[in-house]
Amino acid sequence: PAMPGISCGHSDVSAGTLGCLVQRGGQPYILSNNHVLAASNGGRAGDNVLQPGVADGGVDPDDALGTLYDFEPILFCGDIACPANRIDAALALTTTDDLGTETPTNGYGRPRSETVEATLGMRVQKYGRTTGHTVGRITGINATLDVNYRGGIARFTGQIVITGDGFSTGGDSGSLIVTKGLFYADRRPVGLLFAGSATNTIANPIDLVLDRFGVTIDGG
Repeated sequence: PAMPGISCGHSDVSAGTLGCLVQRGGQPYILSNNHVLAASNGGRAGDNVLQPGVADGGVDPDDALGTLYDFEPILFCGDIACPANRIDAALALTTTDDLGTETPTNGYGRPRSETVEATLGMRVQKYGRTTGHTVGRITGINATLDVNYRGGIARFTGQIVITGDGFSTGGDSGSLIVTKGLFYADRRPVGLLFAGSATNTIANPIDLVLDRFGVTIDGG
């Protein structure tokens, strides 16, 4: 089965990362970014989501893993106003037969279901399509920043900033970020990776994402 941390994307997107499996009422969904699963507002419910993504050889419809189910629209800056966004997130409908709950064997394993709020200095980890398993540290919370998308610039508020050498790069968008700690403090979801630069990675607080869709992470 496909698993968290590997390549996926809408057929009009190059490739991003499959974040994790979430559930609502017993129905499983794939969680990732709007710009990965819904082509930055360009997708429509029922569009195929491919695994792997197009950049990694995915072909529509042969490699369809699921279908776009729901997404939070991204509000872009206009000539006068620049509305605030809180999340870049989307769900794709799938089945448990098609999707596993653990990262590849060289990753962190299965995330926990119980989330934790980001705090300064917290050690975190992720598994992404491009850079695999990496570890970093939270160096900013409640950040406001402008992100350059193909369709324009979007402003985000209340975001998490992670710093770490090579923590993420292009194609890692959609990765679930979890804690790096001991025993129960390990693998607790913190954020959903959606943007970054050469030095910093930006993530949505995971509770905002889960609350928007009314889902829980299928974790241990």
